[in-house]
Amino acid sequence: MEQLDYNLLFRWFVGLSADDPVWDATVFCKNRDRLLDGDIAAKFFAGVLNLPKVHKLLSSEHFSVDGTLIEAWASMKSFVPKAGGKPPSSGGGGRNAERNFRGEKRTNDTHSSTTDADARLFRKGLGKEAKLCHMGHLMVENRNNLIVDAKLTEANGTAEHATALDMIEDNAKPGSTVAADKLYDTAGFVIGCRERGCTPHVAQNDANRRSAIDGRTTRHAGYAISMIKRKRIEEPFGWIKTTGGLRKTRHRGRDLVEWFFVLTAVAYNLIRIPKLLPAVA
Repeated sequence: MEQLDYNLLFRWFVGLSADDPVWDATVFCKNRDRLLDGDIAAKFFAGVLNLPKVHKLLSSEHFSVDGTLIEAWASMKSFVPKAGGKPPSSGGGGRNAERNFRGEKRTNDTHSSTTDADARLFRKGLGKEAKLCHMGHLMVENRNNLIVDAKLTEANGTAEHATALDMIEDNAKPGSTVAADKLYDTAGFVIGCRERGCTPHVAQNDANRRSAIDGRTTRHAGYAISMIKRKRIEEPFGWIKTTGGLRKTRHRGRDLVEWFFVLTAVAYNLIRIPKLLPAVA
């Protein structure tokens, strides 16, 4: 709001002339709340994809799904016992005092963040550090790698598979193929895809175990194509985290973080679409 008083670029962006009075800050807050309550991000996302010119760019039969961690705007010091106890101090005072968690077992069942109660302690894989985070999910079509669905959920061990199946049910018609990495090579996910009439083109995870994907799927040429196409889903994830600024969110609460995650996914599509339109003109 302070920038609007003297920054002409800010005034131009919101439609104010150089002499127009700046509205009160409470007006901005009320309008922001209206945007959140009206789920404008999701409606904007759907509106862009439903444009006739954009619809021609989308594949309706071949998709990829994946998930990633979005680091929460909360420090590990805020992850304290739910019972109200305080973590042991290492000395020093002030609002950012040193903490010593050595030897203390901390889990989501016994602890929660006082900064962002919706954040969960989670790690992506073995050898990775645990962080307070949310989990973002994308579904892209394999023709031009445009995002067709974006969701944000609690970070837990089942969220990726469950959310992917929800996105498949919402966007993929029977007979479609759905590509994914080795993490999705489980009986539950493969069966869930087939129950929805889709063919799971999942990378085989056959190290010290039996893959849920067998020769009935891998023998087809389309499977090899999906294995190449599925890797491109890392491009929107990379853009969202770097250019979109969501490597570590600046918002608190899952609803607000999801709103910003979906809006950033729309921005990614809007940047890609003008580059793709000449090819279908």
